[in-house]
Amino acid sequence: MYLVTADEMQRMDRATIESFGIPGRVLMENAGRGATAFYLDAVHRHHPGSVGVAAGRGNNGGDGFVMARYLHQKGIRVTVFLLAEKDRVKGDAAANLNLLDTMGVPVVEMVDDTAFKSNQPLMRRQHTWIDAILGTGLRSEVRGYYRAAIDFINQQERPVFAVDIASGLNADTGQRCGAGIHATATATFGFAKVGHLAYPGRSLTGHLKVIEIGIPPDVALEIGCRQHLITPGSLKNTFPVRSATAHKGRTGHLLVLAGSPGKTGAAAMTATAAMRAGAGLVTLGTPGSLNPVLESMVTEAMTVGLPETAEMALDESAYETVMSLAKDKRCLAVGPGIGTGRPAGRLLGRLIEASPVPMVVDADALNLIASMPLDLSRCKSPMVLTPHPGEMARLSGHSTADIQRDRIGHARSFARQYRVHLVLKGAATVVARPDGTVFMNTTGNPGMAAGGMGDVLTGLIAGLITQGMEAGAAACAGVYLHGSAADRLARRIAPRGYLATEVMNTIPQAVNGFLSGNDRPSWLGLDPLCYPTDLI
Repeated sequence: MYLVTADEMQRMDRATIESFGIPGRVLMENAGRGATAFYLDAVHRHHPGSVGVAAGRGNNGGDGFVMARYLHQKGIRVTVFLLAEKDRVKGDAAANLNLLDTMGVPVVEMVDDTAFKSNQPLMRRQHTWIDAILGTGLRSEVRGYYRAAIDFINQQERPVFAVDIASGLNADTGQRCGAGIHATATATFGFAKVGHLAYPGRSLTGHLKVIEIGIPPDVALEIGCRQHLITPGSLKNTFPVRSATAHKGRTGHLLVLAGSPGKTGAAAMTATAAMRAGAGLVTLGTPGSLNPVLESMVTEAMTVGLPETAEMALDESAYETVMSLAKDKRCLAVGPGIGTGRPAGRLLGRLIEASPVPMVVDADALNLIASMPLDLSRCKSPMVLTPHPGEMARLSGHSTADIQRDRIGHARSFARQYRVHLVLKGAATVVARPDGTVFMNTTGNPGMAAGGMGDVLTGLIAGLITQGMEAGAAACAGVYLHGSAADRLARRIAPRGYLATEVMNTIPQAVNGFLSGNDRPSWLGLDPLCYPTDLI
């Protein structure tokens, strides 16, 4: 399922009009008609009464004019509050505005702050609102009486239905542009926008429905959309198939390098999560002094003690042993709990350049890459990096706040620059590939904000690669299944308080639900009943 930027959507609209000969007014009519049907079902039947349409002078306002016409025809009392002079509305929007005058639909012009304030008593009498003020092209801060109107509508605490995107929301990043409508539901047109799914946009969008307006399917391919939603349907063809005659020698062998004093749990969870994902064999390499401890913590994985420093952390002298161990493996996972000492960093640097198998790199290894620094561009094999926003900030040299303001942009830029697969963890986890293609996850919930979750994800992704999945596909499947397992626990136990080990042990159930077609992700922490099935 595509997720599009504002520019990609504009190009698709233009291509539909110019190349396929579908008039813009037809697209606007289809948008308004489809949005009206969704509004009546999602909002009006629960909150009947008068409807206020807050409209700007662009095409977003034009969609609102079409909705007002259809609502009026159904006998619903509707008033349009136009945040501009009528004669400033042009093109297809103007044609639909003129139809409202012909039909006798009230249109109140609010051309400045004085007019806005004088009409507030009338605005307070509306039972629900349709937001058609600002569309997907917004880039600058919302100011003046437009901002005042957005704030006023939010303050009324009435249901709000957004047309295409909640006004004030950046369609490409999900960030508020100074102010933002808090929508109960949103009807978007053609394709979902990145800003609908990226936080905080997700919390401003409400229940999302994509309305088909007549854009030919081939247009998206021609435009070359580079963002996708991770859904069960997008993953099934990439998942490893296991034959009836499979045995552990055929389902892959993973090598994990992890652990240091006080962090043996990270090593144990990474190894066990890989086996929960289906890896046939796992060998856990850890500092020699800790090997007896890890042997008692993991029963299914094999362990091997490696050369260590005086601080009982992995030493660079372990390199030859590690390379020998990697010869018959399918993947190398490195980082959870290895510490941030320079000997471990030098070992990691050599492995980046020479590993014969794909690498999954997390936790302490990410901080070593950032602090030494190590040259990722010299990696020999495919590499998956799994930073949280703080680690991403250290890797990229930006602040954590900057990363969070444009998660997709930063993930894409880093993945392309260093030719790696990058998993930027957090709400709506982003997976960026070396070619600039980006995937956004649909599973997971706030209960995952707890220690050890990243170690489980590292093992899960590495376990999938070990079974033969391509690194990018494994990263997408891993974050999806990780969140799906947590969603099951949030429903079964509680929204918070479940443990990373419980997520780890629920992975087989998540895989089974996924493969059987019975998986119902809770859509980024929302109630499963609100899951927008039209996006699956």
